Amino acid sequence: MSQQPPPEGADASAELSFEQAVRQLTEIVQKLERGDLPLEESVALFEQGVRLSAISQRRLDRAQQRIEELLHVDESGRARTAPFE
Repeated sequence: MSQQPPPEGADASAELSFEQAVRQLTEIVQKLERGDLPLEESVALFEQGVRLSAISQRRLDRAQQRIEELLHVDESGRARTAPFE
C-alpha cells in the first residue's frame, strides 16, 4: 500500500494556535451542519476537521502536563519545578 502525501495545508495546520484551530474547527462544523455541501467537499472538510481536532487535543494535553508539573509540591510544601520541554 503506497503512502499518500499529506493533504494540502496539513503543515500549515500544525502551526496554528489552539484558538485558531478551534475557530477553524467551529467554522467547519457549522458548514457541515448546514448540510448543503456536495459529498466530496463535506468529506474534505471532515478530514480537515479531524486534523484540527488532533492538533487542538495535542495542545490541550501539553498544557495539562505543564499545569500538572506546576502544581506538584515537595515534602516541604514548596512547589517542585521542572523546565518545560
